[in-house]
Amino acid sequence: MDELPEIHKFGGSCLRDSSDLDKIAEVVFNMEGPIVVVVSAFWGTTDRLMRAAKEPRYAGRLVNDLESQHLRFAPSLPESDLYPVFQKVLKGIEEALDELAEDKPNPQAYNCLLASGERLSALVVAHALNMHGLNAHPVGSEDIGLHLNGINTANSVDLDKSKRMLDRKALHGIPIVTGWFGEGNDGNIALLSRGGSDHTATALAALLNAKRVVLWKDVIGIYPVNPRWGIQSSPIPYLGYGEAMDFASTDATIIHPATVEPIYSLGVPVEIRHLHRYSTTNSGTVIGPDIEDDTTIKGIACLPKVVSVDVDVQYIHNTATELAEILSNLEQANIRICSYEATPTRWRFVIPQHEIHRCLQLLNKRYSEITHTYYAAMISFIGSAAAEQMRLSMAKGSWANDIIEAQKGAPHFLTQRQDLSKLMEEMMSELSIGTK
Repeated sequence: MDELPEIHKFGGSCLRDSSDLDKIAEVVFNMEGPIVVVVSAFWGTTDRLMRAAKEPRYAGRLVNDLESQHLRFAPSLPESDLYPVFQKVLKGIEEALDELAEDKPNPQAYNCLLASGERLSALVVAHALNMHGLNAHPVGSEDIGLHLNGINTANSVDLDKSKRMLDRKALHGIPIVTGWFGEGNDGNIALLSRGGSDHTATALAALLNAKRVVLWKDVIGIYPVNPRWGIQSSPIPYLGYGEAMDFASTDATIIHPATVEPIYSLGVPVEIRHLHRYSTTNSGTVIGPDIEDDTTIKGIACLPKVVSVDVDVQYIHNTATELAEILSNLEQANIRICSYEATPTRWRFVIPQHEIHRCLQLLNKRYSEITHTYYAAMISFIGSAAAEQMRLSMAKGSWANDIIEAQKGAPHFLTQRQDLSKLMEEMMSELSIGTK
């Protein structure tokens, strides 16, 4: 690629029926210059694959169901050169299910099974674009040298290794790249966390020095408050990288938490667009470099049902090293840390309530003075840190039961209020955030 490409990622919500493929073809056709397409599995496919891995009886009919589903999207696929590859992927699903049926841990068979959703999607999307006269071809992310930081599972793409191994020759024409997985540190397939195709897209943007990344979804953009609270608001036009990371790590499920990391220092813009409200000029939310003098609060995030776990560490030496080890242990145990604060005498971890028993089991092995308190929610203000701190101080009496002096990211407070929808509406109105 002589000209810098654009990266266009289409999530599962954009792959629900055949009309979506026509819309994707329209988008790609109207783009100028080289592009790389990243795809997720078709809507619901990954969940079906996960279910089949756990339920052998369900697995028996899965392959035929997936074949029928994908051929409904692409009825002419059996007449194309891609059909043998399509059949090979289906055969791979059968083999993975057979291995998993042996009732012994087999993470590689499991990963191969789940990765097949993206493989099928890439094949069908490539075929659909070809039928519209475009020169598209499916590309497995591991086949072009995309390496992940981990074995079996990973938090991110290993950019340094991927840069050395990337096969740029495979990215000719319009490559349709499988999102979500890549080659792990052991040479086998490794998976990112759910929604990781966003991260695949921005990692490719960093590797290819892309002009921009467009994440095509079934929403217009990132809203100042999660739509589930029923509060009318308009999408945020612009978010800094740091603000987007705060949203992703708290309440916004629109983008993967690791989306911004590969391009943070490169200044590559990320646009979130609605597939079926396509326009060549209008976009929903643009994510780009942080604006230092922006003092506005962009939004409010709410994580319901959390628990604060306090650990007395006043008699522990070298608490910094100890804290790093504990954070690593919690991460390895897949215990989500919503936020944490640390002082010389106390650590506080905020975690989902359903993780409390596993968290206490881990901590009780090393510490004796541990207390925990349940809260209805953790509330986060997204935007300027100075403005947020001011608002938090003002809000403590009426909204907050306790404030968390977070080690990183947006500041938070904890609340015991159960009427969370009303609470969010009160805050949005009082602070004049995004309301119509």
